[in-house]
Amino acid sequence: MKELSPNALREIPYMGVIYVVAEAMKLGFWNGNPDWCNLGQGQPEVGEIDGAPPRIREIQMAPSDHAYGPIAGTDDLRQAVAEHYNRLYRADMKSKYSAANVCIASGGRLMLSRLFASLGNVNLGYQIPDYTAYEDMIGYHQHRLTPIALPASERDGFAIPAVELKREVINRGIEAFVFSNPCNPTGSVISGEELSDYVEITRDTGMTLVLDEFYSHFIYEPDGSPGAGPVSAAAFVEDVENEPVLLIDGLTKSFRYPGWRVGWAVGPAAMIDTLGRAASAIDGGPSQPIQRAALEVLKPERADAESKALRQVFSRKRNLMTRRLAEMGIRCCPDPQGTFYCWASLQDLPAPLNNGQAFFEEALKHKVITVPGRFFDVNPGGLRTGPSPFQSWTRFSFGPPEDNVREGLNRLERMIAKQRRISVEP
Repeated sequence: MKELSPNALREIPYMGVIYVVAEAMKLGFWNGNPDWCNLGQGQPEVGEIDGAPPRIREIQMAPSDHAYGPIAGTDDLRQAVAEHYNRLYRADMKSKYSAANVCIASGGRLMLSRLFASLGNVNLGYQIPDYTAYEDMIGYHQHRLTPIALPASERDGFAIPAVELKREVINRGIEAFVFSNPCNPTGSVISGEELSDYVEITRDTGMTLVLDEFYSHFIYEPDGSPGAGPVSAAAFVEDVENEPVLLIDGLTKSFRYPGWRVGWAVGPAAMIDTLGRAASAIDGGPSQPIQRAALEVLKPERADAESKALRQVFSRKRNLMTRRLAEMGIRCCPDPQGTFYCWASLQDLPAPLNNGQAFFEEALKHKVITVPGRFFDVNPGGLRTGPSPFQSWTRFSFGPPEDNVREGLNRLERMIAKQRRISVEP
């Protein structure tokens, strides 16, 4: 039998979060291992939390669930998602979302994959730093897309002001812009008038605005207290059919069911139809039993109780992490307004811990996982050369349960203290 050519498959590196977990697994880490503290974790804690509805433990199936379902999702779930948005963001607006404005996929990354596959020959703007997976998702389609990086500055809290975005759209001919809001990794949030201005840019220029809103319910006040409610550009779209605004979200983060792999896109029906057509070739549509279970999660009373509880619990963990990191000499910028991440500078730590990769490698020895900042320097095709501007930055996650977060911080504190002693020894 002829041997499989080693060149038949190309080399594909892990994206950031998967890379750090893979490295930790070489040292004995596995999900749920009580000896480890995964402060690189990209999912929220999935167990019971104070004030939240009980976790769903059983799923009921209908005979029809054993068959293939609609490629864009079941009508029931699409309508439930539409009603969810109308209730939260559009109660007083004439233009409402319907099932035709919703597409369902087996997770957010799959929906994003459909999106990038559906974009035409356009100039695609994206901000840096941002979600690590965008790099390959854009890169896969560089024969068609022209990526344009818009660096977000520390001065602006790693968020791009609307006036700056509009200038870049006009001057550089940006036809579509994608970004996460709240932002992974920085925890920055475009909201209120600024978010309204983002949507206004689509009306003024025709640019398609794609918002990855997976952390939309993790919102905090400037003082670290729980936010009043979720944030979405859905609140500022005037006409759901004639404004090119696509919103991507799901059950993964805000409802703490990442293993269900339920994601959705909300937007104009014509654009949603295109995403469904892309699904016919890419994935064939989502699981019917899981969609049936998702209907329970989105029932208004249950959804609101979950959302309120997670803001209470995660704001407490957010404040714990920002305080402890500051005490260690690690500077968060900004203090997170959303997500469950701290984007932090290590530059004031003693060498070599002032480098994100070195910090990560040393933390592994203490059974703590972090994510070096360089992974969020989205660079499709590696077109930008030279060292990443985020070499001294790291993303810390307060996604795990509070006791685990606290223990991880204790270990990092001891690690840094030891290095400080070494650095001053003669």
